[in-house]
Amino acid sequence: MEQDLRFDVVVIGAGSVGLSVAYYLAETHGFTRIGIVDALNPMSLTSAQSGENYRNWWPDPLMATFTNHSIDLLEAIARATGDRIQMTRRGYALVTRRTRPDDLVAELYEGYGTRSEAVIRIRDRATAGSYQPPASAAWDTAPDGVDVLLDKDLIRRTFPTYAEDAAAVLHIRRAGSISGQQLGQYMLEEARARGARLLRGRLAGIARDHGFRLDLATDGGTRRIRADQVVNAAGPFLGDVAAMLGEELPVTSVYQQKIAFEDREGIVSRTMPFTIDLDGQEIAWSEEERAVLAEDPNAARFLAPMQGGIHCRPDGADNGRWIKLGWAYNHTAGDPRGPEPIDPHFPDIVLRGASRLHPGLAAYIGRLPRNTHHYGGYYTMTEENWPLIGPMATSGAFVAGALSGFGTMAACATGALTAAWVAGAAVPSYARALTVARYRDPELMRRIAGQNKGHL
Repeated sequence: MEQDLRFDVVVIGAGSVGLSVAYYLAETHGFTRIGIVDALNPMSLTSAQSGENYRNWWPDPLMATFTNHSIDLLEAIARATGDRIQMTRRGYALVTRRTRPDDLVAELYEGYGTRSEAVIRIRDRATAGSYQPPASAAWDTAPDGVDVLLDKDLIRRTFPTYAEDAAAVLHIRRAGSISGQQLGQYMLEEARARGARLLRGRLAGIARDHGFRLDLATDGGTRRIRADQVVNAAGPFLGDVAAMLGEELPVTSVYQQKIAFEDREGIVSRTMPFTIDLDGQEIAWSEEERAVLAEDPNAARFLAPMQGGIHCRPDGADNGRWIKLGWAYNHTAGDPRGPEPIDPHFPDIVLRGASRLHPGLAAYIGRLPRNTHHYGGYYTMTEENWPLIGPMATSGAFVAGALSGFGTMAACATGALTAAWVAGAAVPSYARALTVARYRDPELMRRIAGQNKGHL
């Protein structure tokens, strides 16, 4: 009989978070006997569908500290690798048609906390001249903080392809994009170089047995491995792995979609930041289109007012032509074990919605290029949209997940924090609020419940 493989730590999941955990276990804490278990290839499933964006804005100072920590770690990897991860920084542009978005500005002050006065810059007509447009994608020379553009002439000069009714832009400056695939590949290579092993197989069961005994279903039959400690980094399957340990995690998975296509008309400027239209809208259908949609029970909902949050950004290099559009309007939990619920209506819906802020995109309605890529992935999340990072109830088990839509930007801090918990090392003061223990802190949960959840 084949002898059981033994590890100090087994990480369940080879997505961006699982690989980050393995990387920091090896790189920071010197672990060498690390197993990484997944039924699929590394950086597949949800990690393969990432928007590959990052930003340090969050309406809560604790979460802002967490995201800043992760960006610090991303920058360290960019420096160490000659920018293998292709880090850019033109920011996030949050756009509204409201001339006085006082509530949004108040959230900025709340999120940036004690740094607010130093990093939030109001750009009205009197101060517009000192604003620095996002002409360069260089992350290491970009400004920090946020510029609040309230001068419509400045908005028109800087973002000429926006609709003329754009009245305010919150330009988050420590934000941009990376190559999530390159990040994952780098972390896997480094972890393997320090002794980590990648094991292909579907986790069929976990039991306590002088540590943990894990059974993997493989093409060649069941393979048994043993570990002193385990990390549940299973993405949309966090709940399934927790159930094997006799635990329940407060998470759901919601399927969200995107499209990417070649902007052959050059509608979207290659220097445009990742842009989010914050305002809700009713899509402008013709009477004929309305009649057709009303007869389709799966499409009639698109006749009603819809939430804001449409994403648009250039994809790839400055000399490229591809763009990405996204709109996370689905709120129905799904089952990641079943077939992907791709909605054939989505490309038309998101394109029409995006055309409100980017009128030139209307040229593609009914004429999207044949090579348009329509894809999606599961956003695994808690109700409050904070991650779960740290010890589980089962001694020796840890969780790293529930990074709903912010997995790319939070993977590094999640991996570093989880590795520290596993190693018994010191963790930052904010780390305990990201563990499952927060549900036993009524005061913290009341504070979180009254906040914007950070959805963009």
